[in-house]
Amino acid sequence: MKLAIITDTHFGARNDNQYFSDYFFKFYDEVFFPTLIERGITTCIHMGDVMDRRKYVSYKTATDFRQRFMNRFKELNIDLHIIIGNHDTYYKNTSEVNSMEELAGFGEIYIGPKIVEFDGTPILLMPWINSNNYNDSMDALKTAKANILMGHLEIAGFAMTGQGMVSAEGWEKEHFKRFETVFSGHFHHKNDDGQIFYLGTPYEIFWNDCDDPKGFHIFDTSSRELERIVNPFTLFKKIYYDDSQNDYSKHDVTKYKEHFVKVIVVNKKDLYAFDKFTDKLLRADCHEVKIIEDFSELDASNVSDDIVENTEDTLTLLDKYIDELDITLSKDRLKTTMKSLYNEAQDLEL
Repeated sequence: MKLAIITDTHFGARNDNQYFSDYFFKFYDEVFFPTLIERGITTCIHMGDVMDRRKYVSYKTATDFRQRFMNRFKELNIDLHIIIGNHDTYYKNTSEVNSMEELAGFGEIYIGPKIVEFDGTPILLMPWINSNNYNDSMDALKTAKANILMGHLEIAGFAMTGQGMVSAEGWEKEHFKRFETVFSGHFHHKNDDGQIFYLGTPYEIFWNDCDDPKGFHIFDTSSRELERIVNPFTLFKKIYYDDSQNDYSKHDVTKYKEHFVKVIVVNKKDLYAFDKFTDKLLRADCHEVKIIEDFSELDASNVSDDIVENTEDTLTLLDKYIDELDITLSKDRLKTTMKSLYNEAQDLEL
């Protein structure tokens, strides 16, 4: 049996911005559901963080979610299993109040651990672990008669983003050693250690998703093979502008249509040519164009994404600042808290 696996869809992300919503549904309309139809997939598992905000959902997002996502599963007669993630719950200590039981109207929803058989293959479904379901979750991890686990988990030692930021917080891998394979949502970057697999988001949501391949997966319960279906659509683009190496009068800007674009200026010797290029870019129907300068002493090969990201946000600088603090608090926990606040703040900026 082949199962579709998707996770961290974050409907309503970036303050319900319509550009993001259109981009998300382009993936569902042109990639996700057509693939399920073509492959004859009849079962899908969503590994959590269906919605973006924990506290509320806008009418528009709720309507689009029901009409363009949930109703498609019903129309196609595809069974849907939803594992509750931390963004799907109102409270942090319990999943009893959650968006899916209020909004989904279809499918099986899991707020506690449960073994479900798929064509004779038992799989432990594990939602976000909190104080309310902690005991049941620990018992399931120790005694569940299943070799495969699918959940929404925070496990230490895995990359959270494409920039390689590794989680220092979370469950130790030791808790999951008895399972043959663990699939999880929560971290948005696809990475694994050969046993535990973070599958990543189906599309780009933040700038740190730029150039980080996205998509969803198909899992064969018989062969245990995991196939990735890559999302060909992107939302963020970076241009490293260096007119000592490139002739931008011939640069095709049509590929930036309906994208958020950052122009990182490495060398700008011809001001007139630069103005012409940026003018052409601004008329290319981009969602937004940002110019980042002050790299005049660097060549393009030396302008790393870290340098660019440090210019546009403060995550790395915050980490360094925290490392230098003389405090008794856990610096790793403080870094995790700051990252969470940073991601929430990104919702306020396009």
